[in-house]
Amino acid sequence: MNYELFIAKRIIAGKEYKNSISSPIIKIAVTAISLGMIIMLIAVAVASGFQEKIRDKMAGFKGHIQITNYDNNNSDVSTVSIDKNQGFYPEFVTINGVRNVQIYANKAGVIRTPTDFEGIVFKGVSSDYDWLYFEEYITKGRLPNFNQQRNREILMSQTMMNRLHFSLGDTIFTLFQNTGKKKLPKGRKHVIVGVYDTGFLQFDGSVLIGDIREVQRLNKWKENEIGGFEVLIDNFDEIDVIGNQIYKSIPPTLNSTTIKETYPAVFEWIDLFDNNVQFIIAIMILIAGINMITALLVLILERVQMIGILKSLGSNNWGIRKIFLYNASYLILKGLFWGNLIGLVLLFIQHNFGVITLNPATYYVAKVPVHISFTAILLLNLGTLILCFLMLIIPSVIITKILPSKSIRFS
Repeated sequence: MNYELFIAKRIIAGKEYKNSISSPIIKIAVTAISLGMIIMLIAVAVASGFQEKIRDKMAGFKGHIQITNYDNNNSDVSTVSIDKNQGFYPEFVTINGVRNVQIYANKAGVIRTPTDFEGIVFKGVSSDYDWLYFEEYITKGRLPNFNQQRNREILMSQTMMNRLHFSLGDTIFTLFQNTGKKKLPKGRKHVIVGVYDTGFLQFDGSVLIGDIREVQRLNKWKENEIGGFEVLIDNFDEIDVIGNQIYKSIPPTLNSTTIKETYPAVFEWIDLFDNNVQFIIAIMILIAGINMITALLVLILERVQMIGILKSLGSNNWGIRKIFLYNASYLILKGLFWGNLIGLVLLFIQHNFGVITLNPATYYVAKVPVHISFTAILLLNLGTLILCFLMLIIPSVIITKILPSKSIRFS
């Protein structure tokens, strides 16, 4: 029989335990652990949510890795075509972790209205385009139909529609630079069939999405001529490795860049979240540990007589220390339970209702995103429990200093 656990349970269940002098200190320690867990859960979920949401938005516009002609000079506009018939298209059979390879071509132009005009980038895509990262941002209408012979349907951002006073179903007039001998720009009419709103103003402010065949006609390209390829991968954490593999496997006339290389400032910014989260977790565990040490010392001093009696009956120091460590572990688990319950409820509310909003011009998202990972939750709880428990072992040494002859007379 584990008598240490038995005694610890009796202490916890006793009425005098709840009404003792140490009761307020114990409640403070449990509350500190609960608050610490709430803050850690929110920090981890929000940081992970920011990283995932921004990555997905950029992948929706750019793919994870872009393959273009070297002569494009990293421009958003496709100035030099490449042949669609490549060994890696429509899929990389030699590289694991690639989900989709899709073609695209960009063309700079201008939207003209009776009272205004605005610069745009027309992004042409095909039926092989993977809309996984993009569909959730379609707020009105539908995706363009790429099965038509002449497809003039486009997606326009809510930002541009508000600025130019367009509505779903409107026909817009665009002008594009003429690549032929004639210097007059080419005009095209497009129909708005869908509206998207990502909150990423860098793209929402200028990008129209339509059929790649329109760009090919404007540039006088053949059917096999495109602006480049976008590669989507399964695991973003492997983007550097897969990006390097792709670079080595494509012809020397082509270049590949990851979105991390294209937008280094954005990814350096979101990587800072990891450092902030690690700092928050360290501080919260330290605070929780100090509070538990205080509570443990009070519990020990409050039961000096019991310790003396147990020693006089033959209990060793480690056995008595285990009684109080079991007691402290119960308090830690109690704090973790309430912390997880409250923290997950708050995250669930934010995830489903978006109570806390942000300025997308600054944060790239319209509301605070959260990503709840059960692996992260499990590691947080185990880490907090183990570290707090280890921090309690040293102060429990005070039990070895208590002498039975003096402690039994202690009042």
